[in-house]
Amino acid sequence: MLKTFSITDIGKKRKLNQDYVYTSECPIGNLSNVFIVADGMGGHNAGDYASKYTVETIVSEIEKSFEKNPVIILGKAIEVANTLIRQKSGEVAELEGMGTTVVAATFMGKYLQVANVGDSRLYVVNEEIKQITRDHSLVEEMVRMGGIDRASARNHPDKNIITRAIGASDTVEVDFFSVELTPGDIVLMCSDGLTNMLEDEEIRMILSGQRDIVEKAQALVKAANDNGGKDNIAVVLIEPFA
Repeated sequence: MLKTFSITDIGKKRKLNQDYVYTSECPIGNLSNVFIVADGMGGHNAGDYASKYTVETIVSEIEKSFEKNPVIILGKAIEVANTLIRQKSGEVAELEGMGTTVVAATFMGKYLQVANVGDSRLYVVNEEIKQITRDHSLVEEMVRMGGIDRASARNHPDKNIITRAIGASDTVEVDFFSVELTPGDIVLMCSDGLTNMLEDEEIRMILSGQRDIVEKAQALVKAANDNGGKDNIAVVLIEPFA
């Protein structure tokens, strides 16, 4: 039995909330459940349009998919969203250059299937915190190539440059991850408005210190805002064995 809670917050510095979340504990098409976080980018209202439209497109594509394999279902849905975002971006001047990250997940028994484009993240948290997704960002590439260390990456001036996004090019490359979950695991999906404000270990401590899932999510948002709240914050928390 899944227990879930989601929240977005505009943060302390932004005029618009460009983060968008979607959760369904009930089946959508051939998937037993669906959870999505998107962090939009683009001037004026293009970023919030991109994140919302992408998520709505993905959900719609999942609903009508005849596929059974979640990797194929999620992958094709994200590809369609990318195509449509590119089209809209070309047709409407105000939406030109818009894009969004997306991380999507579905639970199948004790297994979690994850699809990711961009630098929004999915973690599994228990006695320790483990980032499952890999950021598609310039700084992450630099870490991987050995150019800078993980500690320097946190405050690097190019931290906001992402190397993959929905809408960035005509084709989109999606990363997929499969995770076997164990009792006591909490799944956290979030935008970088959370992870840029809090260290992973701070996130783990907050999640272990609150009683219920609602308090956990609210405490994460409060802590991110207390640390500066420089961006919109999106949090989806899931307790798979609640």
